[in-house]
This record gives sequence, structure tokens and C-alpha cells, in this order.
Amino acid sequence: MIARIWHGRIRAADVTAYVDYVTQTGLKDYRATPGNRGAHILARVDGDVAHVLTLSIWETAEAIQAFAGDDVTRARYYPEDRRFLLDFPERVEHYDMPS
Repeated sequence: MIARIWHGRIRAADVTAYVDYVTQTGLKDYRATPGNRGAHILARVDGDVAHVLTLSIWETAEAIQAFAGDDVTRARYYPEDRRFLLDFPERVEHYDMPS
């Protein structure tokens, strides 16, 4: 299993709206991709900024590629992300999940 983790920053005031938005877009797409074993969003408010993580669990690198495309380390964005995100990290991180 492989964990795929993305970290972004939004305005603290937008946490609820952004979590709803990501649940309807990114998490929905993660979960619909064969080989996905779960997808979650985590948020932590730090003053005026909120740190947001998406965590998805995958069976194989090929399953991640089916979601992310050929460059599996590249972050995938949706059109409305520009409305929320303070920056656009280009890369995600992958971690092996030993049994």
C-alpha cells in the first residue's frame, strides 16, 4: 500500500467551504479510482491560515497513476482551487505503508 499526501494552505475563514469543495471533487475522484483504499482531508487552523492535507491510500503505483497521470508526484488541481488556495505546491509525497 502507498499513502499519497498533499499539503496546501488556505485562509482560516474558508476551512468549511474548502473541505466541502474538496469532498465533492478531489476525494470523490480519489475514491472512484480503482485501487484506491480510502481518501481523507485533514485541516488545522493556525491563526489566519489553515493547513490542509489530503491523504489517500492506494494499492499500487499503477493505481496512483490512473488518478494522477504519468507524473505521479505532480499535484492535481481543479478549477475552483484558485478560489481557495494561497499557493499551489507542485508536488505530493508518497510513503510506503508496510504491512
